[in-house]
Amino acid sequence: MVEGGIAKADKTEFTECWRTTWKTPYIMRLALSAGIGGLLFGYDTGVISGALLFIKEDFDEVDKKTWLQSTIVSMAVAGAIVGAAVGGWINDRFGRRMSILIADVLFFIGAVVMAFAPAPWVIIVGRIFVGFGVGMASMTSPLYISEASPARIRGALVSTNGLLITGGQFFSYLINLAFVHTPGTWRWMLGVAGVPAIVQFVLMWSLPESPRWLYRKDRIAESRAILEKIYPEDEVEAEMEALKESVEMEKADEAVIGDSFGAKLRGAFANPVVRRGLAAGVTVQVAQQFVGINTVMYYSPSIVQFAGYASNSTAMALSLITSGLNAIGSIVSMMFVDRYGRRKLMIISMFGIITCLIILATVFSQAAIHAPKIDAVESTTFAPNATCPAFAPLAVPNAPPSRWNCMKCLKSECGFCASGVQPYAPGACVVLSDDMKATCHSRGRTYFKDGCPSKFGFLAIVFLGLYIIVYAPGMGTVPWIVNSEIYPLRYRGLGGGIAAVSNWVSNLIVSESFLSLTHALGSSGTFLLFAGFSTVGLFFIWLLVPETKGLQFEEVEKLLEVGFKPSLLRRKNKGKDVDTA
Repeated sequence: MVEGGIAKADKTEFTECWRTTWKTPYIMRLALSAGIGGLLFGYDTGVISGALLFIKEDFDEVDKKTWLQSTIVSMAVAGAIVGAAVGGWINDRFGRRMSILIADVLFFIGAVVMAFAPAPWVIIVGRIFVGFGVGMASMTSPLYISEASPARIRGALVSTNGLLITGGQFFSYLINLAFVHTPGTWRWMLGVAGVPAIVQFVLMWSLPESPRWLYRKDRIAESRAILEKIYPEDEVEAEMEALKESVEMEKADEAVIGDSFGAKLRGAFANPVVRRGLAAGVTVQVAQQFVGINTVMYYSPSIVQFAGYASNSTAMALSLITSGLNAIGSIVSMMFVDRYGRRKLMIISMFGIITCLIILATVFSQAAIHAPKIDAVESTTFAPNATCPAFAPLAVPNAPPSRWNCMKCLKSECGFCASGVQPYAPGACVVLSDDMKATCHSRGRTYFKDGCPSKFGFLAIVFLGLYIIVYAPGMGTVPWIVNSEIYPLRYRGLGGGIAAVSNWVSNLIVSESFLSLTHALGSSGTFLLFAGFSTVGLFFIWLLVPETKGLQFEEVEKLLEVGFKPSLLRRKNKGKDVDTA
């Protein structure tokens, strides 16, 4: 069936998923209950983008130190690396259900710690706990859903986890907006995450373990009982036989290499099927992060402010649109992932991402070039001791004040008080302080410190939205689907853990460096850099990632035993064989 390439799976459509789950609602109950882990994952990665704006207002040290802002954001990612690594072992040892329950406890602890944090370092501790939970949920939820789903609708059901991730991010922006004018703003934003964690804990407590994990642990009767609730009666026996064959092969392998974690790790890298699976799984996870998506989700309000929208509320409202588009894109993925395939969706998605990133780089570049000029007279007479220190001609002999614009002012760590007459007319370059912001506002003018007023700002929002639209259906959800189905059962927890760790390490690198990159390269240079990374990712996805739509887990194994080559390389190899014959 899979010899020499990809098996031709029957076309399954979004409607097939709903027909099946309508007849067997138990399947959807399993998927949605486990998928709340995705909701928490999305909420905790999205909520910090808005909360950070108000944390900066409450703690001056956070406002003044870019590295502290990056640390608050990225410590959840650092925790997720540990959570994903440990989660792989817990998944294989104690089961998928237990991993989800532990993740819920960690989510709840982190939410409570952050809600009552008296200092930035306590917020960071809470973020680390949340990160542990996010890391475990990111790999366990899709794995549980995948193993509890019929093959023909597996992609669509695992996509519900992706939908709930993006839904969680959208929900986080709604919560952010809801608490903008509430005392304790960011505390409520961060603390709300404890509620869905409790809900999932209660739901998962009443649900069974993954049938494949149970069979692997010789709890065959329990495994059959769950499969009978998932599959039609005439398909249960075939599924049990496939499980039996897969498990017997793995046990034979285990008898040779041993069952310890070290032995399993060595066995994984010695096994060509697992190696090829990891090459594909790690590739799509790293590529998912280096397209820059989580900089958009973590720093979306900040990016909107870079585009020239100074108000916190306006920035969060516009960010809500990008988050909503992300959720819509996940629904599109559910509709097409089992019809057109994982590989095709990712490749199309990457072409769209690269195009949008190049356009965004161009838009931000033009916005910087055409930023409003600095009015030298007003800057020196705006208020006593108000002039930006770097603006004095003697301080910058190579850049006379008459050539300064808003962007130059902000890069000098000063603020820009826009003209009260026309939004794009020359304004004052003044010191960066809350008092100066209040003075500027008292005169009916807008104070900018992160971005400049720009005629190009709306274009940045438009293409940011398009970027999300092309990202979400492909690179947003498909990498998690691929990693839930590409490893042999014995190595599924380990393989998924390694791939999830690679995802979170990449996420940490990107999120920790984003604000520093924008200060060093500007928004334009940063988006152009991501376009370059995306191009490299596209090449490796094309080279290493096979199509797995509609295949049973055992068929995916056989596909990887043969090895995958893109059709272009297969044709070239055939041509060489003919030439040498």
